[in-house]
Amino acid sequence: MKIALDAMGGDFGPDPLISGADLAYRTFGTHPVLVGDRKILEERIRALSLKAPFEIVDSKDVIAMTEKASDVRRRRGSTVWMATELVKRKEVDGVVSAGHSGASLASAMWVLGRLDGVERPAIGTILPSLTGHFILVDGGANVDCKPSHLVSFAHMGRVLARHLFSKKDPRVFVLSNGEEETKGNELVQRTIESLRESRVPWFSGPIESRDIFSGEADVVVCDGFVGNVVLKEAEGLAQTIIGMMREAAGESLRSRIGGLLLRPSLSRMKKRLDYAEYGGAPLLGVNGLFVISHGRSNSLAISNAMGMADRLAKSGLTGTIAQDIAKIPTGGSLP
Repeated sequence: MKIALDAMGGDFGPDPLISGADLAYRTFGTHPVLVGDRKILEERIRALSLKAPFEIVDSKDVIAMTEKASDVRRRRGSTVWMATELVKRKEVDGVVSAGHSGASLASAMWVLGRLDGVERPAIGTILPSLTGHFILVDGGANVDCKPSHLVSFAHMGRVLARHLFSKKDPRVFVLSNGEEETKGNELVQRTIESLRESRVPWFSGPIESRDIFSGEADVVVCDGFVGNVVLKEAEGLAQTIIGMMREAAGESLRSRIGGLLLRPSLSRMKKRLDYAEYGGAPLLGVNGLFVISHGRSNSLAISNAMGMADRLAKSGLTGTIAQDIAKIPTGGSLP
């Protein structure tokens, strides 16, 4: 598949981005289309001795992290806008960007548009659990939500879990402050009520935040404000735990010996907690495939993001979401 890459976005310049695109070609067979300053990209490709058959779409305008997301609408020559235009014109099968996340969302909304029946697109973020992975949706696209938004998030998250995890019947929960369906704020209670009324067999009820990493859930639904807080807390906690374990392993000779024995296990754990292993998060509900990556993405993260985009494009994620959303009548419940 051809995947466009906003090759000038991200916190560390083009080197990790184009190196990641090269790695994606060697690992997944993904054909990279780089969008950025042609002169700079060609120079860096030569300097890094990269061998992938890059296509380059020239764009010298980059939306900086400090600029407003709305600026992208009047800067249609910017890298993220032009990369999204390639998807719209079906010249590529998807796009990956580690640049300004707000500009990425705005470009996807304005260029690709929403699928019919989708009120708010949402970010489907992949997180580790004790038994594998689960999807948190919304990961930060929508701060203020209505129950109908969360109902569509549940449907879209379920479709993503089927495509990404190859699970026939993903288990979907709504994030709440208790296991009882009487708990939660009005948004949570009305969302649960709507999903219950729809009689969808895959809805499993509310789940507390302490249980979302247990492996019980395949999809956890919440508004984007709560979702982003969960993501930042999980990232910070993982870094803290790893740091505390390193500190404990060096406290004494016995601890150092134990640390050496545990090093392979700790390395595997660190790998599971590393966002680079997941690459990025697809934006669900827009009429095209757009994967948003972390601004601090290294080459491995970009490679995995492009590999994810490749896989989801092949599986027809966007079309399946459109079919599933079309089954939801106005009001948020299935017949």
